[in-house]
Amino acid sequence: MLSRFALSTRTISRVAVTRNFVTVEKATADDALNLSGYKTIDYTINEDATVFDAIKKFAAFNIGCLVTVNETGTMTGIFSERDYISKIALLGRTSKDTSVKEISTKSGNLVTASLDESVEDCMTKMLSKDVRHLPLLGKDDTVVGMISIKDLVRTVVQEKEKTIRVLSDFALGKGGHYGSE
Repeated sequence: MLSRFALSTRTISRVAVTRNFVTVEKATADDALNLSGYKTIDYTINEDATVFDAIKKFAAFNIGCLVTVNETGTMTGIFSERDYISKIALLGRTSKDTSVKEISTKSGNLVTASLDESVEDCMTKMLSKDVRHLPLLGKDDTVVGMISIKDLVRTVVQEKEKTIRVLSDFALGKGGHYGSE
């Protein structure tokens, strides 16, 4: 179902009415980040921290994924609830005796996105790699945020609502025509 949903986002986005034309711009990962719960929290954890510390952070912020960083703050990987379940709980290890770097997904295997990538491209990446979180990279390839599939769905819904509102206003003659204001 989600793949069909992702395909339907190709034309979803910001709608602008210019003179007598309606133009559509695609929503970006930056738009999704602005709606994200990750926008206002520290979504990083030092790779040397214990898994127990990461789980406490998951619970405190009601999130399911953290970007792992080294002493200098450089991204080294990502640690998710899935990592915990598959590499700690099922293998009988303890979260207090295991460091995050032992079980996190390393940066070489990560799927990332840039702030200007479209929501559709982000969804495609997430679906093709079966991941639920994407670290977002800035212009200098440093991590500037993280988005979840839920953030992307919220963005698509918000953009569809905007599109419907603008097109309805346009159809009812409320703006959109040159000189109608």
